[in-house]
Amino acid sequence: MRNAPITNRKIRFALVGCGRIAKNHFDSIRQHAAHAELVDVCDIDPAALERAVQSTGAAGHASLTALLEKTTADCVILTTPSGLHPQQAVEVARAGRHVLSEKPMATKWEDGLRMVRACEEAGVRLFVVKQNRKNATLQLLKQAVSQKRFGQIYMVTLNVFWQRPQVGYYDQAKWRGTWELDGGAFMNQASHYVDLLEWLIGPIDSLHAYTATLARDIEAEDSGVLSVRWRNGALGSLNCTMLTYPKNLEGSITILGEKGTVRVGGMAVNEIQEWQFADSRPEDAQIKAASYETTSVYGFGHPLYYDNVIQTLRGEAEPDVDGREGLKSLEVLIAAYRSARDGVRVGLPLEL
Repeated sequence: MRNAPITNRKIRFALVGCGRIAKNHFDSIRQHAAHAELVDVCDIDPAALERAVQSTGAAGHASLTALLEKTTADCVILTTPSGLHPQQAVEVARAGRHVLSEKPMATKWEDGLRMVRACEEAGVRLFVVKQNRKNATLQLLKQAVSQKRFGQIYMVTLNVFWQRPQVGYYDQAKWRGTWELDGGAFMNQASHYVDLLEWLIGPIDSLHAYTATLARDIEAEDSGVLSVRWRNGALGSLNCTMLTYPKNLEGSITILGEKGTVRVGGMAVNEIQEWQFADSRPEDAQIKAASYETTSVYGFGHPLYYDNVIQTLRGEAEPDVDGREGLKSLEVLIAAYRSARDGVRVGLPLEL
């Protein structure tokens, strides 16, 4: 049975796509060296592959097909361009390996569904990376929402004001900023913030979006605004741009409720800047300790995310974010793009 717990040895991982985000995964597996090891890496760029082999000591492969023919990995990590995830996930699942996909899991709704079905049919796990959920700041906020400390939630605002230059980012690879392989500011950079809309506040009733490509020479948007109505009656917005001068400024969420006001800001939801509730609880003393300094928009959640993945494959836990959970934020992203394209309000779910 492919989902049988692995308890008598280390969990073996392979990674496909040795680019920008791969280092976070390499470092996370190293931190879990007692229970996990990286056995294979793959990239079509020989230089990137060689760097990964030298850094990790894993065996190198020039294609996913070649890797799957030889690997002993239990789980294959996909850190390739997002539009490649679906077909790669299907190939990995059919080879009988578990799949761990970076965000977003796909750039098209149908492709996300295809990934989930393929893994379910093959009897393997599909994990989708949502490491921001593991941030200490957001864990405290999630707890407060779950405890209903806000009472009725009235308004929610998220800002993602970052900088992604033409030279040094978008020009690094032809796939960046394309509809097929990457998406724009919502789909790529703000993906984790889109995830917070449903994870923290609940199911969305409808949304309306505007997108614009104001300064970058890319297919998709470099800026966008999203207005949201939740089923619980709350209203909110997500404002996102990759044009902030001169560098990353803010990644924040503010929640205004009947009995509480919270703002988690900083560059990447790493600082609790406002924490006011009608009641007081012991966990309120953790506010200062939860905030942290960071120079990376990725935060420090990858090792904590891997802790759950490893525990799941050892049979000690259920996945925090499986394929169907990953579909929730993909659905919001696709609804936003359809709204912006057609100039209409879009209701959720997309399919009934």
